[in-house]
Amino acid sequence: MKVLITGSTGMIGGAFVSACRERGWDIVGLSRSTSAGRLRLDYDHRIVWSDMLDPEAMVRIFQQEKPDTVIHMAAQAFNGSSWDLEQYTHQANILGSRHILNAARTACPQSKVLLACSSAEYGDVLPADCPLVEDRPLRPITPYGVSKVATECLGYQYFKNYGLPVYLPRLFIHVGTGHPPATAIQNFARQVALIAKGRSEPVMRVGRLDPARDFIDVRDGVNGMMRLLDNGQPGWPVNICTGEAVTIRQVLGTLLELGGVKAEVREEQSLLRPSDEPLLLGDNSRLRQLGWIRRYPIRETLAAVLHDWMNRVN
Repeated sequence: MKVLITGSTGMIGGAFVSACRERGWDIVGLSRSTSAGRLRLDYDHRIVWSDMLDPEAMVRIFQQEKPDTVIHMAAQAFNGSSWDLEQYTHQANILGSRHILNAARTACPQSKVLLACSSAEYGDVLPADCPLVEDRPLRPITPYGVSKVATECLGYQYFKNYGLPVYLPRLFIHVGTGHPPATAIQNFARQVALIAKGRSEPVMRVGRLDPARDFIDVRDGVNGMMRLLDNGQPGWPVNICTGEAVTIRQVLGTLLELGGVKAEVREEQSLLRPSDEPLLLGDNSRLRQLGWIRRYPIRETLAAVLHDWMNRVN
């Protein structure tokens, strides 16, 4: 079994590398050369350096590799950053995904394609609408959310029109080690680590703390997506989530406690978004029907992330 993983040097792509290696699969990673500095050398897999925005290169690589499974994780993956990177977000996530789908259709039309979709697609929802089921209307309110709705629609189009077996996991917020400080959890953990090591004043700079999110450990998320590939149906969206939500304030409090840190909490205007859903909580009934069971509680995940940052800020 050969698997091609786009974005294999990223957090989720890297977790897929580990999961596929455990199965004994032949792994080919696809990544931009600018990601080389993030390559984790303990991954025993081959990297093809290329850019998914180059359609001819994608077809050529897929024709050479002929993968049995394609796991497409490469993206502009940060909801908050999409406000400042709107054009690039749409180019990378929509056009890049189309190039991957077209390359698979052209070179290996029987291969399974796992296409990373997102909870940001749900968008304009009220707490009373939660937990969110896959069949509800999608009303994204961020550039990232819009790009992921378009990505999912492309995946369904290729499944419906061309018979390409495209699997549509809707990823809620995945949390793990080795991630940049571009999300609230990673940013908070980095700040706590700097304070704990005496390298920063005891001030936590934060955005809004009242929103609640369904956070999932990246290892649990990848396990769920592997089960979708094994047991799920193409063209069928499935929430990859825990079915539980915690507030950003609770996350901050847990990280401060784990780090043994006391600090002033200061809201920063630069960390506020034009709009922010008060609650994103998913219904994971479909995921559990595939045999998925959660293994990592949020406190254990946060402890791992903080430990990672304590090592990284040395």
